[in-house]
Amino acid sequence: MLAWLLDSDWLLPFDHHLINWTDTHATSHVPEPSVIRHVRSWSNIPFITVPLSRTHGKSFAHRGELKHAKRIVVKLGSAVVTRGDECGLALGRLASIVEQVSVLQNQGREMMLVTSGAVAFGKQRLRHEILLSQSVRQALHSGQNQLKEMAIPVLEARACAAAGQSGLMALYEAMFTQYSICAAQILVTNLDFHDEQKRRNLNGTLHELLRMNIVPIVNTNDAVVPPAEPNSDLQGVNVISVKDNDSLAARLAVEMKTDLLIVLSDVEGLFDSPPGSDDAKLIDIFYPGDQQSVTFGTKSRVGMGGMEAKVKAALWALQGGTSVVIANGTHPKVSGHVITDIVEGKKVGTFFSEVKPAGPTVEQQGEMARSGGRMLATLEPEQRAEIIHHLADLLTDQRDEILLANKKDLEEAEGRLAAPLLKRLSLSTSKLNSLAIGLRQIAASSQDSVGRVLRRTRIAKNLELEQVTVPIGVLLVIFESRPDCLPQVAALAIASGNGLLLKGGKEAAHSNRILHLLTQEALSIHGVKEAVQLVNTREEVEDLCRLDKMIDLIIPRGSSQLVRDIQKAAKGIPVMGHSEGICHMYVDSEASVDKVTRLVRDSKCEYPAACNALETLLIHRDLLRTPLFDQIIDMLRVEQVKIHAGPKFASYLTFSPSEVKSLRTEYGDLELCIEVVDNVQDAIDHIHKYGSSHTDVIVTENEDTAEFFLQHVDSACVFWNASTRFADGYRFGLGAEVGISTSRIHARGPVGLEGLLTTKWLLRGKDHVVSDFSEHGSLKYLHENLPVPQRNTN
Repeated sequence: MLAWLLDSDWLLPFDHHLINWTDTHATSHVPEPSVIRHVRSWSNIPFITVPLSRTHGKSFAHRGELKHAKRIVVKLGSAVVTRGDECGLALGRLASIVEQVSVLQNQGREMMLVTSGAVAFGKQRLRHEILLSQSVRQALHSGQNQLKEMAIPVLEARACAAAGQSGLMALYEAMFTQYSICAAQILVTNLDFHDEQKRRNLNGTLHELLRMNIVPIVNTNDAVVPPAEPNSDLQGVNVISVKDNDSLAARLAVEMKTDLLIVLSDVEGLFDSPPGSDDAKLIDIFYPGDQQSVTFGTKSRVGMGGMEAKVKAALWALQGGTSVVIANGTHPKVSGHVITDIVEGKKVGTFFSEVKPAGPTVEQQGEMARSGGRMLATLEPEQRAEIIHHLADLLTDQRDEILLANKKDLEEAEGRLAAPLLKRLSLSTSKLNSLAIGLRQIAASSQDSVGRVLRRTRIAKNLELEQVTVPIGVLLVIFESRPDCLPQVAALAIASGNGLLLKGGKEAAHSNRILHLLTQEALSIHGVKEAVQLVNTREEVEDLCRLDKMIDLIIPRGSSQLVRDIQKAAKGIPVMGHSEGICHMYVDSEASVDKVTRLVRDSKCEYPAACNALETLLIHRDLLRTPLFDQIIDMLRVEQVKIHAGPKFASYLTFSPSEVKSLRTEYGDLELCIEVVDNVQDAIDHIHKYGSSHTDVIVTENEDTAEFFLQHVDSACVFWNASTRFADGYRFGLGAEVGISTSRIHARGPVGLEGLLTTKWLLRGKDHVVSDFSEHGSLKYLHENLPVPQRNTN
């Protein structure tokens, strides 16, 4: 039990004998002993409450649960409410906060504000009045318009509060009115919590306001409290401190049995050492008992409370059953949505939780992947190949365990996932055998990957430069449904010496778990078990994309929507992937009748959910109303493919299929758009306008036309008389792929081992300095190309 007096002017120690937590409404009469346990009361005084969406008494264990918070207190610190000069209010931030609170209130939540700001607002008003008064007296006394420099007297905090409180509330009322929300002011003092009758009255008032859908705005009555102490942290600067409300907010949150307390300050949250120090790290989740490992810094820019007071208040509220998040309410890039982000469960600020996970946090996993990857990169190529060979053996040796885990996933997904997704989720003996073959291909190609010399240059005598391949660092691969992706990507990461974070879909949880355990078993033979990490925590993809200090490259494998979401969320981390797989096949006027239907069937029908499946079929206009065209249509009907007509194709038909809504559609199912083009150049123009630069095919017997198409189509994969489904790392002989990239930087197309490497420069000299190469220096640049060691192709 915590025994702190949190800001002793305001907060009493938590006393379970004083508070009686129960779960239903009170009645107006004293209940019988048999039903006393059903009465929800505070200090044995029953009151009527609004039913909550959950039973209060235990805080949320995970961030994701915060979206269920019904009753929320938002505490606005002095640094959030006041301007940088501490004279006046930060109107833009306040307007944003009011908007977010209003959004949550209109969602049906019960919002309460604990705010500072009366002193700062009053200080601004009083300074203006004093200046105006002094200027008038000065002018009358001197008889001149020119005013001398006037000294502003020190303003007493209680006077500032008295002058500013009404203006502060009027401002809140005006802002909330814009959202059709009524706000009510409540001023409290120490006695309102120590005097039983006043405490009972306060409690009843707050509940009545919440019942009427009114936002209570609570503030300390600074006009009557003892004067604030001077700001010792401001080194003599003549400012007025604003009374800190952290303990008030915590007390109010517990008193009102709120689900969530959001404490907004001028720092991102709680750090393991003072913010701004070189090794300071933001603490994502803080647990009771962890405060011994934290070094607290100075207090806030304004106000009487520092982070230590916030942590004590937060832990007190947490013990009372209220979840707490401390976050930054002043950062211009995040303050506009910080409150709503917190309630949505996003990783913002420091979340206080009583439930400590058994495993490491994702930040710790990132650090383990980083250090493990660096150790992996220092192994001999034969050792990395040995790890991959061992993993391939485990996939076949442990086949029964893998298929049993996959069966559990399939049973749980039955009825929830569409048939194409169930097919992706399913593993089989043949799939595992193919995986093992692919992994052995990767092992063979990894013999000369890391540390391969690409270029050698003699800069000058005894000064030689090399460019060599090195791992990218830490990869985050996010994949949906397909558990076979895990060993493929792991093998590529091992071969390239990269650390790896894997985030799989929950629909494949059992399969991913066993495959990851086998991967770590293989890594253990050379002591690098931690290099590949499976993220099992409740981390949202958007939160993972913010770990820019731990992750060097994100590779999404899944739907186009997943890729787009990740590209949008990853602010500071490169993303390698394709947003869509809009693949085209152009059937030329000189196409072979025998080849076309086979190629179209395989491209569209073999696996319609794949990103390399055919989505738009371009037909040369001369083929319309020919036996070849009829064969294509008949085959598609037999395969039950729904046809959509492009605008030109529809114009040729009296009764056409449904006209396509967009020529930029990735169907991912047995649906296909057919459009008519005039010639090969028209087909190329269509692909460039509506395609996604993934995979595009020409079917023709004219070699010149085919070469023209191959050279002029600007896509990652361009084929002649071959199915679009060949766009795959395994089929390309890469062993596997981490994904298909449609970007034009670094890697493009199926990304195998080579795409996971970057380079660094190694310079070996003997006491060389640049000044020796100046105009009057003794040395000259040679820049001679030297032979590069041959790759091991065995």
